[in-house]
Amino acid sequence: MGGWGWIRVGAILGFLAVGLGAFGAHGLKDRLEALGTSASYQTAVQYHSLHAVALICVGIIGSMTKRGLAVELAGWSFLVGVVVFSGSLYVLSLTGVKWLGAITPIGGVALLVGWLALASAAGPIGQSTPIEESK
Repeated sequence: MGGWGWIRVGAILGFLAVGLGAFGAHGLKDRLEALGTSASYQTAVQYHSLHAVALICVGIIGSMTKRGLAVELAGWSFLVGVVVFSGSLYVLSLTGVKWLGAITPIGGVALLVGWLALASAAGPIGQSTPIEESK
């Protein structure tokens, strides 16, 4: 997927994060409090939101550079990480099924891989960026 594709995916994830956050704070508040899972739901929204923005950064770097493999790895890792990490926490929060917490770290590892890949996609320390080169 190209840079603009990752920007679109990040924007859609951002939209969903805001919607799920608002729904959790208002429509699901009583259920989450009854299950004692409000903090887990909030964590899911927080990581979901942060990684939506990270995906937009992946798209920007992908649009500015030729580092395709690292950009793709970062994008897919962030996307899988959000689905598995935040997704498992959303489901756990709404159902109270605690074993889902065992899946959450898999998503966390995907998010970590995404950050390392994003660092790699940005290029080595000290290398000029496309913006600096155009000056």
